[in-house]
Order: sequence, then structure tokens, then C-alpha cells
Amino acid sequence: MAERPEDLNLPNAVITRIIKEALPDGVNISKEARSAISRAASVFVLYATSCANNFATKGKRKTLNAGDVLSAMEEMEFQRFVAPLKESLEVYRREQKGKKEARKDKDKKADSEEQDKSREEDNDDDDERMEEEEQNDEEEVDN
Repeated sequence: MAERPEDLNLPNAVITRIIKEALPDGVNISKEARSAISRAASVFVLYATSCANNFATKGKRKTLNAGDVLSAMEEMEFQRFVAPLKESLEVYRREQKGKKEARKDKDKKADSEEQDKSREEDNDDDDERMEEEEQNDEEEVDN
């Protein structure tokens, strides 16, 4: 666990970027307001984590999963965020599945190329052996 409460704060750069994306152009925010938002966001994350952990504990698990977080959001009365979170989660899962399949395809292609290369080397070795045998046969006939 964190040694100091400040260790639990989210990075200022991340908070600043989120604030800028949320506000219209031309709107400025004071350093004090940015600090307050940062603390509020950190408290929210800790509270959501605590609630999600309660759901995992009830399920006799030590690992929090997406379902725990979604349940925690409902328990914290943030139902209006559950549907967008589910959509984002689905997009994330599709992206991860696509990346995993792309890696599998890449690995299969690499394995196939290695097998082809190995076959070519084996064929080259066979060709060399056959040439040596033919030379040996010719030498035997000449003797």
C-alpha cells in the first residue's frame, strides 16, 4: 500500500489531458482546481476499487474483474455509466482478440517459413549426397 496519501494521486499530466479534452477550447483551469479534480479522481478510483473488491471477495476471488467494476458502479449509483463502460469493454476485448489472432497468424507464418526453409536445406543436403554417391559410383566403375 502507499506510504503517503499523495502517492495515491493520479499523474498530473493525465489529469490535465482529461480536463483539456472535457472542456471547450479557450477555457482555462486554475492549478488549484486541477489539484482538486486530481484528488477527487483519486478518491473516486479508490472507492470504486474498494466496492469492486467487495464483489470479488463475495465471489471468493482475489482478482477483480470487469464484472466486479460494473457491479461496483451500479452500487455506487453510477448506473448511467454502466452502458458506456460495457461498450468500451466490448471494443477493448475485440481489439485484444484481433491482436491475439494477428500474433497467431504471424507465428503460424513464421513457423511455416521455418519449415519451408528447413525443407529446402534438407533437399539441398539430399542433392549433395546424391551427387557424392554418383561420383563415388563413377569412381568405382572407373576402377
